[in-house]
Amino acid sequence: MSRLFLLIAIAVVVYLLIKSYRKNVPTQDNSVAEDMVRCAHCGVHLPKGESILADGHFFCGAEHRDAYRK
Repeated sequence: MSRLFLLIAIAVVVYLLIKSYRKNVPTQDNSVAEDMVRCAHCGVHLPKGESILADGHFFCGAEHRDAYRK
């Protein structure tokens, strides 16, 4: 019977340690949202930082920029 109490006590201590550790671990907040834009040639949506801006329009690549200008 004392072994059962000892095992339960060890399990509770391990549980509390894990719970305490998980609470103190800093979470990575990579949720910086970036505006999405639409390619003027093909209509694909992509992040604004990955797009090409030309003549007031956004494009997904140089080929589409050139094709739109023709």
